[in-house]
Amino acid sequence: MHGVTSGSTAIRVEAISKTFDTAAVLHDLSLDVRGGELLGLLGPSGSGKTTLLRIIAGLDRPDTGRIIFGGDDATRLPVQERAVGFVFQHYALFKHLTVADNIAYGLNARKRSERPAKAEIKKRVGDLLDLIKLSNFGDRYPSQLSGGQRQRIALARALAVEPRVLLLDEPFGALDAQVRKDLRRWLREIHDRTGQTTIFVTHDQDEALELSDRVAVLDKGRLEQIGTPDEVQEHPASPTVLKFLGDTIEVEAIAHNGRVLVNGRETPVSAPASAVGPVKLYVRPWQLQFADEEHAHLNGFVRSSYRAQGRQRIEIDRPGGKLLVVEASDNARLDAGRPVGLKINSGYVFAD
Repeated sequence: MHGVTSGSTAIRVEAISKTFDTAAVLHDLSLDVRGGELLGLLGPSGSGKTTLLRIIAGLDRPDTGRIIFGGDDATRLPVQERAVGFVFQHYALFKHLTVADNIAYGLNARKRSERPAKAEIKKRVGDLLDLIKLSNFGDRYPSQLSGGQRQRIALARALAVEPRVLLLDEPFGALDAQVRKDLRRWLREIHDRTGQTTIFVTHDQDEALELSDRVAVLDKGRLEQIGTPDEVQEHPASPTVLKFLGDTIEVEAIAHNGRVLVNGRETPVSAPASAVGPVKLYVRPWQLQFADEEHAHLNGFVRSSYRAQGRQRIEIDRPGGKLLVVEASDNARLDAGRPVGLKINSGYVFAD
């Protein structure tokens, strides 16, 4: 890993800003990537994820800020001198080359003085084919491979040059759902075996949370939060992070002396010291439970029920035309039009 020890800072992004024409894409963004970690860049379309990846790679230049590789300022280094490996969504394999020659391409393209011996290249290609579990595919051509196999070859080609960092831009975006799941598990296994410092871009929350050692959540060109999957799920830093990571219900509430009240009833939710008076309380569907009128914080009428992600969900109309979606046990019998009460068991209030 080019002298970077596991856990130390491999890449530092320092106050990066970028504008295309008149559109500001990144705003004073800073983060550190640790040696040997798999960092997920997560955010909606247009959040700046791919632009940040391209700036780290050297494909785009920032307007302001610096990119530091292992203590060295790489901001102005051309891409070929950064020792990065790329894997993009659409494979970009050379159709006229065999699998083995595709993997070896970056090595063979080096200047003669820097190119490994043919025997070393052949060995490295063989080792990588073993690593990606396609040992007998070296003589095939890309047209003879499935989409998932092509993406494995693209990853092997990127690893062949022993990059300082591996950059993956929506690497599984063009594949169907089951292949995506299989390749997610495979990529995590490859990472654990190689210890390769890796940054990957995705808009898929499940993908980021399942794969990453840490997740950096971006929105509108700003870093909203960086932390472990558990940290960003259980302790979101902002409403933006909370909403992006799953279904969220907004409830009008009152903050008073560090407590949160809904319709005059106290909830178990604590309020930040700066939150006083009317506030927004954010609740996940699983943080609500059905309750009798005496203990309910919210009331409404059942509109319908359906199953999503293996769970039963109930749509509830609230006064003022607001709709809630609540999770319920499979044996819950809730007919349309039935009045129900809901108790808030936990939730989130954010400081102003």
